[in-house]
Amino acid sequence: MSEAYFKRVQKATATRLWINNVTKNEAALSINEGATGCTTNPTYCWRILSDTEDAPYAEELLAKIMAEEKDNNEALVRLQRVLVEEIARRFYPLYESSGGKLGYVSIQGDPFKEDMESILRFARFNCTAPNIMAKIPAIPSGLEAAGILAAEGVPVLLTECFAVRQVIDSCEIYAQATKSLKFPAPMYFALITGIYDEYMQNHVRDQNICIDRDVLWQAGFSIAKKVHEIVKLRQYSGKFMGGGARGLHHFTEMVGADVSITINWKGTAEELLKLDPPVLNRFSGATPLEVIDELTEKLEDYRKAYYIDAIKPDEYENYGPVVLFRRIFEDAWEKALNKIASLR
Repeated sequence: MSEAYFKRVQKATATRLWINNVTKNEAALSINEGATGCTTNPTYCWRILSDTEDAPYAEELLAKIMAEEKDNNEALVRLQRVLVEEIARRFYPLYESSGGKLGYVSIQGDPFKEDMESILRFARFNCTAPNIMAKIPAIPSGLEAAGILAAEGVPVLLTECFAVRQVIDSCEIYAQATKSLKFPAPMYFALITGIYDEYMQNHVRDQNICIDRDVLWQAGFSIAKKVHEIVKLRQYSGKFMGGGARGLHHFTEMVGADVSITINWKGTAEELLKLDPPVLNRFSGATPLEVIDELTEKLEDYRKAYYIDAIKPDEYENYGPVVLFRRIFEDAWEKALNKIASLR
């Protein structure tokens, strides 16, 4: 009997599984299936409180926090940290056995407070274990904060990358910040291919843009392939992560890349385990030039993502896909705050 899908992917390619926003049981299941790390984001508390088997456990933790903390937002920040600490404990044996190369769990701060000082405060508050990684948006304030944290030896995941230039800026800042460190903590950058594709599909629909659907389907992957090539050619030490899966293809089409792909357990990881598809290198083929030309000609937000000089750092925060992703976080954060308020 052959091994399960993700273990076969890991054995045959450089592609690795990370799991996203897990319950305690999902953490155990994903580790058993070969997950090498875990991401969380500002939707995490709401997800756990609203529709998981861990809701009673989270509510018990929250009650204790609320008894000590009168500010609802700070109570939510504290709840998120405690929930993530528990998941980090479950990944810690992997961190220890790998010599600190694997087993990281990421945590992000309040999505409504993304100035540099707030990002630093949340990161320093949240990173209570060596395998907890500060997750930071790749916007100017976040990039500056990431450089400071990397110089302090804090592991960093720069997220909300949708443009090639965001990735380059992330890698360059990390290289500069750690150049004098003998053993720097790792840095990952997350190119959120799934959310990018969702944004572009919505944009094409809303603006009634005529574009071949097979061409549009390749938008996010073409950016991922360019990023993969640049990181390799420039020998950046930042580690490539893919995320935001909106379909099984956002994992399977990346297989073969030197990348960690973060996906949800429900609806994605468990479905891939059931389907047990063949492990094929689907990533190495070049994107056809006519595809890049059509995307560039018809979609300004593709041009900004694909061409390094087509976007400036001061545009990152208000770039369409970044705004879409942040709104998802803000919506869930507000729902969690309303839940806390209702329990007061």
